[in-house]
Amino acid sequence: MEPLLDRIQKEMTTAMKARDAETLSTLRMLKAALVEAKIAKKNADLTEGEEIDVVARYEKKRRETMEECRRLGREDLATKEEREIAVARRFLPEALDEAGVREAVARAIAATGAAGPRDMGRVMGVLMKDLKGRADGGVVNRIVKEALEAKAAGG
Repeated sequence: MEPLLDRIQKEMTTAMKARDAETLSTLRMLKAALVEAKIAKKNADLTEGEEIDVVARYEKKRRETMEECRRLGREDLATKEEREIAVARRFLPEALDEAGVREAVARAIAATGAAGPRDMGRVMGVLMKDLKGRADGGVVNRIVKEALEAKAAGG
């Protein structure tokens, strides 16, 4: 698979030709985040997983900012953040819906032999490697907690 930096560079060229300043700005921010991560790694190439981590962190920051803007009644800024999230999502693996997360949680619980809430860390460790960039950690956490509590209660 082509490195994310190369894909972003190609999309930047397309955005420049289309005179899409907003998309271009987001792509530049993503590229800067990836280059910064590469520099932090002493200019070693990033693995695909590390690239996904960088983009997922960027997307998460944008989502948090969007929620804060909405809370403050700044729908104009929230809409701008939404558009940035849409651009960032193009570089992440396809997101799982809640049913997909529940399936993954069931598989992880079976694989780890988890019996209750005390095993949450073990299950989360397995899951977050598998779901990196594909599911929100808060949602995964909530579903794991529900599943482990149900299992401990005999469900």
